Amino acid sequence: MFASARSALRVPSAASVTSQVWARRQVIPCTALRSFATVAPTSQDTPRSKPKTAIVLMNLGGPSKQEEVHDFLLRLFSDGDLIPLPMQKYLAQYIAKRRTPQIKDQYNKIGGGSPIRQWTTEQGKAMEKLLDKISPETAPHKHYIAFRYASPLTTDALQEMKSDGVARAVAFTQYPQYSCSTTGSSMNELYRQLQHLDPERKMKWSVIDRWHSHPGLIQAFVNKIKAGLQQYPAESRDKVIILFSAHSLPMEIVNRGDHYPSEVAATVNAVMEKLNCKNPYRLVWQSQVGPKPWLGPQTIKAILGLGEKGHNDQLLVPIAFTSDHIETLFELDLEYGEQAHEAGITGLKRAESLNADPVFIEAMADIVKNHLKETAGSTSISEQFSVRCPGCTNNTCKDMRDFFKQ
Repeated sequence: MFASARSALRVPSAASVTSQVWARRQVIPCTALRSFATVAPTSQDTPRSKPKTAIVLMNLGGPSKQEEVHDFLLRLFSDGDLIPLPMQKYLAQYIAKRRTPQIKDQYNKIGGGSPIRQWTTEQGKAMEKLLDKISPETAPHKHYIAFRYASPLTTDALQEMKSDGVARAVAFTQYPQYSCSTTGSSMNELYRQLQHLDPERKMKWSVIDRWHSHPGLIQAFVNKIKAGLQQYPAESRDKVIILFSAHSLPMEIVNRGDHYPSEVAATVNAVMEKLNCKNPYRLVWQSQVGPKPWLGPQTIKAILGLGEKGHNDQLLVPIAFTSDHIETLFELDLEYGEQAHEAGITGLKRAESLNADPVFIEAMADIVKNHLKETAGSTSISEQFSVRCPGCTNNTCKDMRDFFKQ
């Protein structure tokens, strides 16, 4: 989540790692990456018949090409839900302009841009195809992509939905674990844009705000970890330390009552229970920004600290991401991979991200199918989502929840 922000504030030394193109469903070492030189059309580019049910896939997004980096950074640093800054508007402009060249270089190292749009498109198309089969009563389904900081933006999705005549819509966050700074920010933006683009409320909305313990999600992670462990010799495989890495949060957000840390931990516990192995494991946190206290331990400090204690074999598992993007391809694979190599840690590898894995796609479709059944009546949001953080001071959070309750 915060890798671009963290990189914009403090750019690490250039990684002198040779990039290699890697196959779609192959478990990869931390020094490998997959390149997306071009971006496939999204749902917004593909004509279809009028959908009965719209599935809006909400995520952070990322610049698909070099020319989009500046605007991506500007939107990111302008979001007070994500990174509260003094004089937000002016400081955001300053940081975006100053750091764009360095962030462009980082995206260049992973193929020229973020692959998150391509992966989200693949996921959405596969999900809607499966939904049409398993939930014919709500078909045809169509996915729309609503990124927070990159194209296609929330406004792009809503404008196309309006053009398509959508009457029933599901806001489906692509963050399995809820946080006010991720799903909350996307929902606040959706609420703001709906005031302008659908003032008469012709679209009926419901919200999938979290799904951190869904059995299909857990199984998809288990499969990736099992494949990752197969890269190690059989005699030492059960001693490989599994490092579940999630993006960190400032402690001031956590102390307001954000659900995120507990939900990430719940995912990890469910995965380890299903995995049923002897391997030691730790939950670690990446992408810290600035000097204030954040959730720890930091991923890179854990990697190096374990290495110093003689634990050479470590398997990184991105537990809070559903597809590859800069946090996995640059931060984990290149930046952390290089630092580990320099420290003499030769057994650091990364489990493949979920991306378009069939088990994960089935999980997405099942989540939506069950949600549509549960919200066939009057329920539009979960009880968990309806309650704000105890220390929340953002009135938009209240207004947004009131809006989607109706």
